[in-house]
Amino acid sequence: MATTASLLGLEKMSLREQALIALRRAITTGELEPGRHLVETELSDMLQISRGTLREALRQLQQEGLVSAGARGRLSVRHLDIKEIRDIFAVRGVLESLAARTLCELPDKEAALAELRTAVGQMEKAAAGALEERIESDLDFHRTLCRLSGNETLLHSWESLEGSIRMSIMYAGREKAVKNMSVGRHHDIVAAIETGDAAKARETLIDHMSGAAENLIA
Repeated sequence: MATTASLLGLEKMSLREQALIALRRAITTGELEPGRHLVETELSDMLQISRGTLREALRQLQQEGLVSAGARGRLSVRHLDIKEIRDIFAVRGVLESLAARTLCELPDKEAALAELRTAVGQMEKAAAGALEERIESDLDFHRTLCRLSGNETLLHSWESLEGSIRMSIMYAGREKAVKNMSVGRHHDIVAAIETGDAAKARETLIDHMSGAAENLIA
């Protein structure tokens, strides 16, 4: 197993969390590629942590959908196929359209709209940056949309998909990823919510997610 920068040099504090962050980054950036078997002895040596601490981090990654168990419980980096990507974005469409509908129904939605516009502004700033920075600004917009709904179950459900969402975008390649992160498409979401028309906002989010999925698998 090749040594990667993301997996080295952990500080001796909060080792489980640091290992989790390092492994998550290595997986979602493709340093640990889909299908890669995760060998505990090698990973624990690279991260300089105990195998017990490593197993805790790997269990969390399984819950996030980044790691899957195969024959005899052997863990490997999850490979997302076309059906899984469509399924992920279909669920996103349901969750985020519910968030958008909820915002439309707020008696005073101006504060929420202001936060969403700020998030779009961050996407515009990130447009000149690295792909990873652009992806994070895009995810932050959608996370903000869910958070502003005030529905904690909705937000938690969205966050449980976040790792798989990030993987599907990274693995599609820069051209497809950038197309999905069009600032104009996200202005359209804010504009739909601003109308206060819940049906329009719902349709906009469903179309956004459907189009995003089809672009990634094209």
